[in-house]
Amino acid sequence: MYPKEMQKSIKKVEATREERLKKLPERMNEKERDEVLKKWHPDYKPEAKRKIKIGASKGSIVPHEVADLIEAYPLFEPDEIDLSQIDYDTDILIIGGGGAGTTAALFAYYSGIKPEDILIATKLRHGDANTMMAQGGIQAADKENDSPVIHYLDVIGGGHYANKPELVAQLVMNAPEIIKWHEELGVMYDKKEDGEMITIHGGGTSRKRMHSAKDYTGMEIMRVIRDEARNVGIKVLEFSPAIELIKDDEDKVAGAVLYNLETEQYYVVRAKTTILATGGFGRLHIQGFPTTNHYGATFDGAVIAYRAGAKLRDMDSVQYHPTGVAYPEQIVGLLVTEKVRGLGGQPVNADGEQFVHPLEPRDVEAASFIRECYGRNKGVVTPTGMRGVWLDSPLIEMIHGEGTIEKRLGAMFRMFKRFDIDMRYEPILVFPTLHYQNGGVEINENAQVLSKNGVIKGLFAAGEVEGGVHGKNRLMGNSLLDTQVFGKIAGINAGKYAKKAKKSKKLNLKHVESYINELEKAKIKEERKAPLLLPDYREKNVLSRAIDIL
Repeated sequence: MYPKEMQKSIKKVEATREERLKKLPERMNEKERDEVLKKWHPDYKPEAKRKIKIGASKGSIVPHEVADLIEAYPLFEPDEIDLSQIDYDTDILIIGGGGAGTTAALFAYYSGIKPEDILIATKLRHGDANTMMAQGGIQAADKENDSPVIHYLDVIGGGHYANKPELVAQLVMNAPEIIKWHEELGVMYDKKEDGEMITIHGGGTSRKRMHSAKDYTGMEIMRVIRDEARNVGIKVLEFSPAIELIKDDEDKVAGAVLYNLETEQYYVVRAKTTILATGGFGRLHIQGFPTTNHYGATFDGAVIAYRAGAKLRDMDSVQYHPTGVAYPEQIVGLLVTEKVRGLGGQPVNADGEQFVHPLEPRDVEAASFIRECYGRNKGVVTPTGMRGVWLDSPLIEMIHGEGTIEKRLGAMFRMFKRFDIDMRYEPILVFPTLHYQNGGVEINENAQVLSKNGVIKGLFAAGEVEGGVHGKNRLMGNSLLDTQVFGKIAGINAGKYAKKAKKSKKLNLKHVESYINELEKAKIKEERKAPLLLPDYREKNVLSRAIDIL
């Protein structure tokens, strides 16, 4: 239940509800969007970032938290690992067991690689990933009034024209086929009684192309593809994150060193080809923000790829989802799916006033929330000092009828009901939360990882670890699509590569030795180690809920 002071604000929200139902605010023009972003979005705080001192993307500007991991020493000395003792020998090593990794494994199998020659090595359990936590939906232009071309334009515009065009083309052209594949496997998307797919708008989209399975979309996709991987016999090594890539004497990636979190053993994996599918960096809590991300999202895939010569792109941009939980305290930062706004929930301030269109692109929406709370001082303050704006969820049932929230937003309904908040009758309090790594390891249209000199042979990437697809801002529903499309592309092309490649005989960690030399030349002290693997929330590292926005 809400405290009395917050209930006073709710009364104002209720008083303006009928009037707000009649008309939404106008969408911002490009100039207005630019102004609110530059003034209020966290990406535009220059003091929160610095230039990378070493490596393939030396001079690029990234958040301090990212630079700290890039400018860090390995977890072990290269000569500590005996690379002649091979623990696992495989054709394809997939690092990461979420949506991208599992899809890559399946399409490698579909392309003719035997399941016993594919190994998924994952940090936690198979499926412990942001894919499992994705709620709102997956985009695909498969309706008569839509097309991949229109989807393409939405993605490019939403990304502030910084996207890599050939990657966006792959994303949108493959989308309808991915939905068809899901249907064939048994993903239970929301449908009308006649069997037609139900689709809704997401922020920044010009067509209703969001397919969903209630508000469990990622979980439903992961359930089905994980079952498929198990049914065909793909091997999975759990609790064994990769902590370094291995190369051979031809400078090709030839596997990885894994670290078993349970036994504290190192494993040497030799592979003809390797796919990075390690996800993003939400658990770095950029600028102190809470996060929607799962516990293992610590940027480790990008760190080890960077040491192997990979370029990074768009790492100056971070996606803060506009609607993270701001109250109650126990679930601060958890995601309130954009589907709540897609179904008619409106953001309103402490006085019950609409101050922004509910479906602006995510960065614009988030910046508008921050402005309302800290610029105009019209946010709602919680007992712990957290500020937020109301998301007027009762409007959903006024628009779509009684029972809509329980039917189409079951996860949201139950999350708040645990704390005696009934979103059918009471608004919910939200504030931006760290949600997505817009940039990452640069890839080409074949999902091959790029260095300054071209392709890094034997290395592919898919999902949130890679950059270029979304530019400076990702639209809702394109993250699940990214995992599936580029998981598919990586799996197929890694399969082709593995069929022609020979097993590397001489394995080495010379690139790690070279990286250590670069660190020493840059006079970076040996006080930081990376990859991080798991976040530390002990003692002073406990995340504060009082975010220093200004």
